[in-house]
Amino acid sequence: MTLQEAIMLGIKLSIAVTVFAVGLEATMGQITYLFRHPRRFAKAILAIDIVMPVFVLLVLFLTHLPDPIRIALAALSVSPVPPLMPGKAKKAGGTEGYVVSLLVAAAVVALVFVPLSVELMGRIWGVEAHVPIATVVALMAMTVLGPLIAGVLVRVFLPDLAARVARPLAKLALLLLILCALPVMVSAWSLIWSLVGNGTLMALAAFVLVGLAVGHFLGGPVEDDRTVLAIATASRHPGMAIAVATASFPEQKLVTPAVIMYLIVCGLVSLPYVRWRKRCAAATAHLHAAAN
Repeated sequence: MTLQEAIMLGIKLSIAVTVFAVGLEATMGQITYLFRHPRRFAKAILAIDIVMPVFVLLVLFLTHLPDPIRIALAALSVSPVPPLMPGKAKKAGGTEGYVVSLLVAAAVVALVFVPLSVELMGRIWGVEAHVPIATVVALMAMTVLGPLIAGVLVRVFLPDLAARVARPLAKLALLLLILCALPVMVSAWSLIWSLVGNGTLMALAAFVLVGLAVGHFLGGPVEDDRTVLAIATASRHPGMAIAVATASFPEQKLVTPAVIMYLIVCGLVSLPYVRWRKRCAAATAHLHAAAN
């Protein structure tokens, strides 16, 4: 095994452990929450899977971005909620039930939505674009559904163990992700920098800002749900985006650096929103405590 292969294996393992830790604290009621609330489910899918791809199509029609950025944006727009979203959303004040349920619902819908949307986008642009459904199933099973179900099963049969190890495992997974992601960022930095310019940063920032706004607006009357859906709509599964792009455009070697650039932009642009929502959640909690 080469060093590069070991680093990528470490990243995949950290993501799986992160979702496994989420499952250790989840209940079946939380997992099925959105499926039992069809109106909220429909709004979430509208925000994540309909509005964002339409927005990206408009951007691609109206701009002349570099090809790697165009492909990356298209791939990101059809990719589901990322596995690391729960931690970010809960820190911003999101309720765990909605967070977990949204992660599961987006992953399940992605099994059908991703191949169909890629095919549709290819026809709109008149290019050969497709992603095998087996690729989508394997990625969702490895990074979301499999680890989450495993965590829930441990919680059901070994609740004391699950309660003890959930938080330490989540911290360990985050540390492993940072240690593995840093070398990738450093090695790809020159390629990332080569993509700066020609409206690239503006387009990526617009993608994130529109996602935050759409998710916040469609999140419904519950403030915590609005926070979660906003973060989920702006955030995308980088592994799925890269898989979609490389399956349809294997000759485009700069798509992966473009997706990494999106991750950096997403983190920076969404930071003010996350801090604002965290303050709002803290203020609400303080008012409730004072009222009681």
